[in-house]
Amino acid sequence: MTEPVLVAVAWPYANADIHVGNLTGAYLPADIFARYNRLMGRQVLMVSGSDSHGTPITVRADAENSTALAVYERFHAGFLELYQKLGLTYDLFTSTHTENHFDVSQKMFLALKDNGFLYSAREMQWYAPSQGRFLPDRYVEGTCYICGYNNARSDQCDKCGNLLEPDKLIDPRSKIDGSVPELRETEHYYLDLSKLQPEVVDFLEKRQSYWRPNVLRQSLGQIQADSLRGRPITRDLDWGIPVPLEDWGGKCLYVWFEAVIGYLSASIEWGKVTGDPEAWRQWWHNPAARAYYFIGKDNIPFHAIIWPAELIGVGTRFDELIGSQPPEKMVLPHDVPANEFMNLEGQKISGSRNWAVWGLDFLTRYDPDPLRYYLTVNMPEARDSDWDWGDFLRRNNDELVATWGNLANRVLGFANKHWEGRVPDPGELTERDLELLALVEAGFESVGKEMEAVRLRGALAEAMRIASEVNRYLDQTAPWTAVKTDKAAAARAVYTALRAIDSLKILLSPFLPFTSEKLHTFLGYDQPLFGEQGLETYTDNLGAHTALRYYPEKGTGRWQPSQLQAGHPLRQPAPLFKKLEPTVVDEERARLGQSA
Repeated sequence: MTEPVLVAVAWPYANADIHVGNLTGAYLPADIFARYNRLMGRQVLMVSGSDSHGTPITVRADAENSTALAVYERFHAGFLELYQKLGLTYDLFTSTHTENHFDVSQKMFLALKDNGFLYSAREMQWYAPSQGRFLPDRYVEGTCYICGYNNARSDQCDKCGNLLEPDKLIDPRSKIDGSVPELRETEHYYLDLSKLQPEVVDFLEKRQSYWRPNVLRQSLGQIQADSLRGRPITRDLDWGIPVPLEDWGGKCLYVWFEAVIGYLSASIEWGKVTGDPEAWRQWWHNPAARAYYFIGKDNIPFHAIIWPAELIGVGTRFDELIGSQPPEKMVLPHDVPANEFMNLEGQKISGSRNWAVWGLDFLTRYDPDPLRYYLTVNMPEARDSDWDWGDFLRRNNDELVATWGNLANRVLGFANKHWEGRVPDPGELTERDLELLALVEAGFESVGKEMEAVRLRGALAEAMRIASEVNRYLDQTAPWTAVKTDKAAAARAVYTALRAIDSLKILLSPFLPFTSEKLHTFLGYDQPLFGEQGLETYTDNLGAHTALRYYPEKGTGRWQPSQLQAGHPLRQPAPLFKKLEPTVVDEERARLGQSA
């Protein structure tokens, strides 16, 4: 089971802080899935980075009277801090503003052009006379001509999710000064999606049996309802990747085109920084490799239609341009397990109104594993979900503290007290003991089945169900009472419970890595379950760059049941989780909507 697994994670725009909706939408599920696959012994490569060229960055820079570079660098630093604190194990989290990404993106453009899947055409684009420039699509808002949403961008409607034709936008207005833009002619390159449609449809139809319904609705359903047409992939911009052609100065590659290329460029960059420049091919040319793309539902068309179209369109030409022999085709996405949205206390999350739970702010008051837990049990896999502070308190106290944390702490504490800090000798196990151990061991298959299908809520629910069964076993065997009259029976129950807890530690570790590592130590192990994270800084022709790296070498955890033996030394435990006071609910709700 060493097949390569690419975990490709949505690239956050470097113009705003990350909130819980972003985390549960893409970033956390990717990490859970990557950790599980590493425990399975697979070759995992988890990559992403800051999307530094999107017009949201230039919009913010204009509003702050700053530069796009300064805005990107500020938010990129915040992402790196949050991901370390939350334990997101990117093999490489980089950015699109690197010399490597520029080079890979430009070669992808040239490969598509050489293969006949790009064409140039003159088009009408929104122009702001008051500013004397063409406006990128995110600078123009108006009413969606499909669903009637009043604040649609001119390239995509965030409400209905459809890609839009900018010139069809109703009542357009400039986001900068509110002025009414006018349409003027300009020339751009287009990706000829109509030529690629048959192969894209074939790609999607082969995945109907296991892709999520919401992803199929927004991809295959969209194509069946309205055939694909060419989409522009260049823009009149001065912040981004220059079009690699003579006489095309002042134009850059459109961010929606080049940002998805980041999955490939980050993989190539990872190979370079690890000293093996050809390593990326294991995930991009190996037919046995599986690529999973973790995104929110607003990004489905770009990852289920456009990115596969780009990969199909380049064929072997990209390898030819980089001098690879023999040239090979790219691995297409195996799955795009896009999540729906998370709301907050019954309302849509809004950064502008500060109606959000911000990741870094949360971690100033609470530990990371309770956040990871709540975002998973409440993950919007099939429909929108809602963050509720009262529900967060209940799940923390009733599930993390009472069901799991107390189970581990009281059994370990009891073993330390009565068996001198060692796993007791159980003698001959009873049928009830063997039933429990069999149930726990079966969890590696039942939880794993949910993990393989990227049903992370179901996987966590199954692991917690098993924890509840261990609690029920202890209620029935009552070693706390038996130790006074039948220490052998108590030893048998404690041995069985310790074996079960040791296995549950593995089952829960992709979700709760920090407390699982603590428990791993309490159980007497010296080698960590997972590897380590760190920052690396390097310089290229674009400047200095800081990236987040995961070093898996020290991780020894495996997806297998406990092998604890009698006599194994234990360490003195400490509580894994903190019980929260009910007052935090009102305190946190009072923060919502307040000025930062």
